Formats: sequence, C-alpha cells, structure tokens
Amino acid sequence: MSEPRWQRRSDARPEEICEAALEAFVDKGFAATRLEDIARRAGVSKGTLYLYFADKETLFAEVMRTRITPSLDRVRWVLEADGLPFAELIERFFAGFAFMASASPIGGVAKMVISEGRNFPHLTEAWYASAVQPTFALLQAAVERAQARGEVRAGNARLLTTQLVAPFMLSVLWRETFVPVGAEPFDLAEVAREHLRTLTQGLLISRETGS
Repeated sequence: MSEPRWQRRSDARPEEICEAALEAFVDKGFAATRLEDIARRAGVSKGTLYLYFADKETLFAEVMRTRITPSLDRVRWVLEADGLPFAELIERFFAGFAFMASASPIGGVAKMVISEGRNFPHLTEAWYASAVQPTFALLQAAVERAQARGEVRAGNARLLTTQLVAPFMLSVLWRETFVPVGAEPFDLAEVAREHLRTLTQGLLISRETGS
C-alpha cells in the first residue's frame, strides 16, 4: 500500500502540491480554488505550501511546467522529424495529440484559462508560453517545410496551421463545456482520423467522378 501523502519524503512535496493544484484548478477553477484547498488535497499544511510557492500564480506556472508541458513535449517531438512526409507527420501528431488530450487534464486547464484568463492574465501568459506558442510554432514550421518541398499548397502557413489544430480545440472544449450538461462527446481518436482523411482527400465530392 502506498504511504499517506503526509508521510512521504519532503522532497516529494512540491510534486504532490502541483498534482493537488492541478486537480483543484480543473475541478473548481482558478478564482474559486484557495491555497487551503490545495494544501488539504496535498496532505500538507498551508504553511508548508508557502515554503515552496509564494502564491497561486506561481503555483500555476509550476503546474504548467511540470504537469502540462511534459505531456505536450511527448507529442511535439514528432513535429521535429524533418525527414517524414507531411501526411505521415501529421498523422502521427494527430494520433499523439488525441491520445494526450484524452488521457490528461489539459482540456480542463484550457477551459479554465479561456474562462478566467481576462481576470488573471498570468494564467494566459503561462498557458501561451508553455503550451500554445511552442506547439503552434513547431507545427507552423512543419507546414512551411512541407510547402518548400511541394507537399502542401502555397499560402499563409500561420492560417493553414490554425486549420490543422481547430478541430481538436473544438472537440476538447466541447468535452469540457457541453458534455457535463448532457451533450454527446467526440471521440478524439476518431476526430484525428477523420480530420486527416479530410485534409488528404478533401471534403467536397467531385460531381464528375462522384468521389
């Protein structure tokens, strides 16, 4: 049996506090979460929490660094595989992103940032710096390389990149916002497969061939 949190080594406490904070932020949102709530979930005193983190903003930044960024890094490394054909690269990226978004609380954090970021701009800054900007930049660079090789049509690579990620953003936010009130969720793996098919084969059926 695992030890109670409060009996574990002191050097494990920051990790446990971050895990507890992530759970609390997703469950209650940033504004409604108190440091006392996080300390209670982590099995430490509020005073102990303050030994490691000065405030909620600092704690959220550490949650991003230790809990969200590593999950995204495992997906982003695919985009750095310059030798892959673009169709294979995005197939791997879509599958990895769908799995990561299904198995992690990243969607709950995204919803929290969108809903509360205006009142807490540090949330938006941390989310953009840790999650959005690095992933978007790598994906845009992959599009630009594919354009240079003649695999992707000419055009604004930044706008094309938004088209690649938009279905996943909608599906994840749909899950976090509407599924709790009864909406049917999207299967992210199926979204990935269908989105890839649409990108590689097109959406409209040719009137001449019927395909």
